[in-house]
Amino acid sequence: MAAPALEIAVPKEKKGSTSHLKAVPQERQERDRIRQEVARHCVGLDRSRSFTRVEIQAISETVLTHLGLGFQYTGFTSVCVANEFWREQVQGIDFSRRLLLMPHCLKHAEGCPADYDEFGLDCRKCGACSVADFKTKAEDLGYKVLVSEGTPIVLKIIVSGHVDAIVGVACLNVLEKALDKILLAGIPCVAVPLLSSNCKSTSVDEDWVMEMIDLKTPPPAVITRSYIHLMREANRIFEEPELSRLAPRPRESSSSANVNPLAQQERLAYDWLSRGGKRSRPFITLAVYDALTGGQGTLKPETIKLPDHVKRAALAIEAFHKASLVHDDIEDDDGFRYGKETLHRQEGVPVAINVGDYLIGMGYRLISRDRAEMGAEAAADILFRLSDAHVKLAEGQGAELLWRKAADKILTPLDALRIYGLKTSPAFEAALFAGIRLAGSADAFEKIVPEFSKNLGVAFQILNDLTDFEPAADNKVVAGQDILAGRPTVLLAMALESASQSQREEILTILEKVRGGDSSFVLIERVHHLFETTGALNKGRKMVEKYRARAEAIADEVESEDLRRLLYFLVDSVLETPGEEAMEAPVLLQLGKT
Repeated sequence: MAAPALEIAVPKEKKGSTSHLKAVPQERQERDRIRQEVARHCVGLDRSRSFTRVEIQAISETVLTHLGLGFQYTGFTSVCVANEFWREQVQGIDFSRRLLLMPHCLKHAEGCPADYDEFGLDCRKCGACSVADFKTKAEDLGYKVLVSEGTPIVLKIIVSGHVDAIVGVACLNVLEKALDKILLAGIPCVAVPLLSSNCKSTSVDEDWVMEMIDLKTPPPAVITRSYIHLMREANRIFEEPELSRLAPRPRESSSSANVNPLAQQERLAYDWLSRGGKRSRPFITLAVYDALTGGQGTLKPETIKLPDHVKRAALAIEAFHKASLVHDDIEDDDGFRYGKETLHRQEGVPVAINVGDYLIGMGYRLISRDRAEMGAEAAADILFRLSDAHVKLAEGQGAELLWRKAADKILTPLDALRIYGLKTSPAFEAALFAGIRLAGSADAFEKIVPEFSKNLGVAFQILNDLTDFEPAADNKVVAGQDILAGRPTVLLAMALESASQSQREEILTILEKVRGGDSSFVLIERVHHLFETTGALNKGRKMVEKYRARAEAIADEVESEDLRRLLYFLVDSVLETPGEEAMEAPVLLQLGKT
């Protein structure tokens, strides 16, 4: 039965509890029945584009109904559907480009003699459990293998270009979190669910795992479109030698580069430009250009056609962004960025200010140097949009700084949203506009670009506020940074608006303590409690969904199918709720092993 044709405006799934859908059939015969029926049902699926979770769940419910089974097996069946969708893609990828991910809970909890080396659990010296069998089999075939705790979703690993497919073993709780990101990014992946969600000495259908590891056929005729290739390109332009090729370093060639202050300054700026981050903005510029010039970059790496002047425009977008982060960290006196000390903490405030200024100039120079290739009018249009974004960012940051100095700390939600609209949205707008204008005329997008960017940017900032209470969220290593910095967040504004008189007075008292240098954990916890009890956190979550819906409605109006799909992807990826990160040092070491 073939899957229905893609409907661009797919209804969004409600994010409720799914624990009642994650039972695993305990009889092997029942599990095999589901797998066989899924395989029969999925013959003839359209594999030219990724499925959504809603579509997969619909197929799962149809299969379960046909078998006379309850919907409590929806999660298990959904994994089987996703496996059938991706099976041909995975088995057509060379073993050396695959990653096997397994959980620690498969090992024997009692008496496991295996040691950890720099590449993870060293099972070859043991062989007492199935982990060793799977790991040995996969490594002998050429797989990269990781036995790790936490969510086996390694989008960053995929983006880095080390592997092209994943074979995973995990419980349904983990696989549910995995499914959204796999579907979103278009990563070829098959998985085998554990037979229980216990985190100790669990079990799995071992022959099923071996079957998945051993998948091997010629590449399929139909390739599923994926943004992974463009994500990788957005990362590659910030890596050497590509970075210096696109933006040559005039001082680095100096024979006295190690002691030359000019070369040192240049090195600091390039290092900061290439450091960390999701590369969301340069990706947007590259992907929008690709979408409006044929969309071939979503097929495979060799079909990407990005001229150097487009790549330099993407570099410029990131240069402006990184400059704003340097200056923002100074103004907020933040201690960490990308998990390391901020630039002004490492090099001092004067040097950091200058690095930020250097990056601003670098951004304008990257655009203006290619005016012949871009066309003078296109270059002028992009420069205007970048300078406009620069001014708006300064307005938003200035309003925030002045609020912090003010004696009256009363803040309305509208005030906070205006600041958000100035601080976050213009960067998305500039990135979108640059990609559009480099591909041709932007006249048809004059209204869509700022409206989409505003809703996406505001939702992103509110989501960032919500995750600020989570330690080690995104690039933070300290929870409650917004409170400690005294930022005028929309959560604070809504808490003040809804608070009782005593709660309002307590919040304002806490702000004064923060201003006086108090950064205690108890204080942060109290603010969290007040935000929860006043309903601010719940209102914030609802606002994220409201702005998300508005952004999606704007995307509905875009005529270009490739661009419309990209805008949906941007909404889902930018507004992704942060989860556990798998990008730990041992992972990087394992991927470097050949």
